[in-house]
Amino acid sequence: MNGGALERHYRDYLAALDDRRFEDLPAFVADELTYNEASLSAARYRALLEDDVRRIPDLSFDVQHLVVAGDHVAARLRFDCTPVETFHGFEPTGSRVVFTEHVFYRFRDDRIVQVWSLLDVAALQRQLGRPES
Repeated sequence: MNGGALERHYRDYLAALDDRRFEDLPAFVADELTYNEASLSAARYRALLEDDVRRIPDLSFDVQHLVVAGDHVAARLRFDCTPVETFHGFEPTGSRVVFTEHVFYRFRDDRIVQVWSLLDVAALQRQLGRPES
């Protein structure tokens, strides 16, 4: 897949997440992948994504920066949302929060095989307070 095709494919993946079409994930995610150095099945990865949406029902993926090089995609994603359950150790306040994620993907055969994700936890801490103990 060339760079333009991989970018469209990645944006289609994010659209599936935004539309809560988790049943479409097999078109984008390999059966086994690595997420922040941990091996996961596609089912476990899907469960993580579904859990995020359960905790933050209005979660939407806003692409701020996107770079495609070879079989890699790098993105800066912005989230402007309202958590309704504990998220990354922070209790919800009922207020909207804005934070970013820097995420890198490696694709093989058009499917994600590796993810490196870094959330701006400091932004969450500033807006939601101290993480629970």
